[in-house]
Amino acid sequence: MEFSIVTFLLIMAAMALADVCWTLYFIDVEERRAHPAAFWSAMIILVTAFTVTNYVENKIYISAAFLGAYLGTYVTIKWKVKKESNQKF
Repeated sequence: MEFSIVTFLLIMAAMALADVCWTLYFIDVEERRAHPAAFWSAMIILVTAFTVTNYVENKIYISAAFLGAYLGTYVTIKWKVKKESNQKF
């Protein structure tokens, strides 16, 4: 199997984006906003399809998906907390 750092980074970025979508999806579902939640749901499918089709071919890319997933959720939650704390003042 061939390894490409570009593919690794693209998978990592795509998975980060997928987890941003997942996090925003759950926020919108919790707030009962149907259209935004539906949009994030569709984006999850689109971005995840790219990711899965790439790391199925080479298992080393699973680590890129792992790192991207962690970063996507972490950054989105930190952003949301900061946004909410700024709105209180």
